[in-house]
Amino acid sequence: MAAMTTRSCPCGLPEAYEKCCGRFHTGAAAAPTAEALMRSRYSAFVKGDAGYLLRTWHPRTRPERLGLDPRTRWTGLEILDTADGSAFHTTGTVTFRASYRGGSLHERSRFERVDGAWVYVDGEFLD
Repeated sequence: MAAMTTRSCPCGLPEAYEKCCGRFHTGAAAAPTAEALMRSRYSAFVKGDAGYLLRTWHPRTRPERLGLDPRTRWTGLEILDTADGSAFHTTGTVTFRASYRGGSLHERSRFERVDGAWVYVDGEFLD
């Protein structure tokens, strides 16, 4: 486990996982922007953390459960565009490309604040 602290976060930022998305996953901090939540959700997919994904999903669109395929190997996240989603907004969008072994997912995700916290609402696949 100690080796993990020297590796950069799966979300693509240079910080160690524990200081980046890991603190959101454990509940030690909340994502301050829609983009930070998007990055932390990508990292949760990499880590297989279905609980975090469900906790950060809007109550009106959240599925009852989430089945993650343990064979999927996520290989990178590229943020292509953001609109709103800062500390001064109540909604925001993040357009991204998440790569996995064998392909990629290109999506424009919508986020809203619920009780002050950013949550994922839904997304539109772009390719």
